[in-house]
Amino acid sequence: MEPVSQWQAHDIVMLYVMWAVMMAGMMLPSALPVLLLVQKFNQRQTQAHHRNVPISVFAAGYLLAWCLYSVLVTFLQWGLHHFTLLTPMMDSASQVFSAGIVIVAGFYQFSPLKQRCLQLCRSPMSVVMKGWNNNKLSALSVGFKHGSYCVLCCWFLMALLFVGGVMNISLIIALTLLVILEKTFPNAKAFSYTVGAALIIFGIYLLLQ
Repeated sequence: MEPVSQWQAHDIVMLYVMWAVMMAGMMLPSALPVLLLVQKFNQRQTQAHHRNVPISVFAAGYLLAWCLYSVLVTFLQWGLHHFTLLTPMMDSASQVFSAGIVIVAGFYQFSPLKQRCLQLCRSPMSVVMKGWNNNKLSALSVGFKHGSYCVLCCWFLMALLFVGGVMNISLIIALTLLVILEKTFPNAKAFSYTVGAALIIFGIYLLLQ
């Protein structure tokens, strides 16, 4: 990447496109169970002679939430490059910075906000039932609302990309699998806490190096 002082508007737009595509690729697999559940709910509505709303509208709302997150993380990355906390290869340039992100991500796993959003990501029907009015606007709104809960659930995990490299394919796959496991593991809280403890320990290890 060019030094941040030489970035043009085009560079920021392309960086945003990269994040938006990457977030869609990472998060849609974890959303598949929810999409199937909403599709079944939609079919029941159709059988009850209500209007059928394409599941793609719900999915678009879900992706919209992640696209807005991509705006935030794009400008965050610009700032990190500006303060030379990221290398031109888009990974951490500071051991202390890396340790800080990992430790914060670990502690966030234990937060009430994380656990509440994880619960709603795993059991979305309460969100769907409250907002679904059998029209495209409500489906888009419900998808966006559910996607927003998933953003708040996973945003610090996604920040780990700044540690291992934004374009690190192995890390991208690992985080995708981690998010899927967190949303499908039988005991979500225990799994989430285990991940949090592991991140804190690893962050302390990085800090002591």
